[in-house]
Amino acid sequence: MKIQFCGAAREVTGSAHLITLEDGFRILLDCGLYQGNSDNMEDFNYNWYFEPEEVDVLVLSHAHIDHSGRIPKLVKDGFQGPIHCTHATRSLCAIMLIDSAKIQESDAEYYNKRQRKQGNSHKSRAPLYTTQDVEKAWNLFEGHGYERWFSIHKDVDVLYRDAGHILGSASVTLRIRENGRTILFGFTGDIGRPNRPILRDPAPMPEVDYLICESTYGDRDHEEAPNESKRFLDIIYQTCIEKRGKLIIPAFSVGRTQEIVYMLDQLENEGKLPGRIPVYVDSPLAVNATTIFGAHPECFDKELNEYLLTDDNPFGFNGLTYVRNVELSKELNYSKEPCIIISSSGMMNAGRVKHHLFHNIENPANTFLIVGYCSPETPGGALRDGAKELRVFGEEKVVRARVEIMDSFSAHADRHELADFLSNQKGRLKQLFLVHGTVDRQEAFRELLQGRGIGPVEIPELGQAYEL
Repeated sequence: MKIQFCGAAREVTGSAHLITLEDGFRILLDCGLYQGNSDNMEDFNYNWYFEPEEVDVLVLSHAHIDHSGRIPKLVKDGFQGPIHCTHATRSLCAIMLIDSAKIQESDAEYYNKRQRKQGNSHKSRAPLYTTQDVEKAWNLFEGHGYERWFSIHKDVDVLYRDAGHILGSASVTLRIRENGRTILFGFTGDIGRPNRPILRDPAPMPEVDYLICESTYGDRDHEEAPNESKRFLDIIYQTCIEKRGKLIIPAFSVGRTQEIVYMLDQLENEGKLPGRIPVYVDSPLAVNATTIFGAHPECFDKELNEYLLTDDNPFGFNGLTYVRNVELSKELNYSKEPCIIISSSGMMNAGRVKHHLFHNIENPANTFLIVGYCSPETPGGALRDGAKELRVFGEEKVVRARVEIMDSFSAHADRHELADFLSNQKGRLKQLFLVHGTVDRQEAFRELLQGRGIGPVEIPELGQAYEL
């Protein structure tokens, strides 16, 4: 058996890991889009470390685009096998991949238009995939429940366990029978955090022989949750009441947006939300995703199920507007009213929030609240690192707005939460591979794991293969 790391190796995004069994059967774990602007990753999304038509099956951990976003291209380039995922992941992919396709088409159109203006029409670019490619991929999706083994090959079974990261997210365990022995191979996907709202806590994986583990926050701890609500309220009050400015929250459409809306809903019900501040969720994808949340209560935790007994709509309250219309989104850019705007994408490298960034970053009355990981090459990453200027839509913008960071909202486990999640793997584990992280964070996390007796730990390079 062989494992090759075809994405998210010493990078945070672009998840793709290929297992090849001794009989030649090929299992692809995730098929994600690289999101960032690193020069050495410029062509990643257009190329493969394998032939798509030779992959037999895709096992998907969850719907985030950095884990699912290249599925339509995989199908376009020849893959025809089944795509296995949880039921909620299947529902989310239905909207997220079509949204991604529209972005691909729009980006290609913008690029070609710019090249024509510069007299470089020979440099035209086709979209990575189209909405038609997404429709072809839909037919291959098969949904499964948690905690139920299912077969993908006569000698391979799969188990999904709740990863507590986003709706439908799962860790993956493969039970492989090969050469008279049974091998358990694990992939954490992205691991969520215990004691976070809406979703259940991450469920420990079975003990495995080999494990691929994420390491997004492998070198740091998040802010403690008890101070979260108070600090969030302080930022709202200082921005919208004292300065009469806008609080702009770049947030991924799935997971982070719903968590923030749920917190605002609770604050509203408790009478703590100050001054009847209007709240806008400016993302058509987030609107659709919130509807899907309501259709999958099997993923909710006990707290939310109890909350539903007193509030049957935890994602809606007076003063909250879900913005679909692009004209209203544009009006928000020029509006002077104090308000809260939650808009995607979370890294501010695409989507409507990029326009809010362009129009609002130079106003010192405004605040940008960053609530999760941002790749260093993105505008969000630059703001996290203290940038004083940003280039947005080809213009240099001076950062005059206040920038706040609240990693307590993160849907990713921090280093100690990750290590706790792995604590049951000390006995059987032969090899652990760290992916989905920058190499400096991975090296720090490897040191922490080895100090806890978990290992041995490898940090694979992109394209590197291991015989197991």
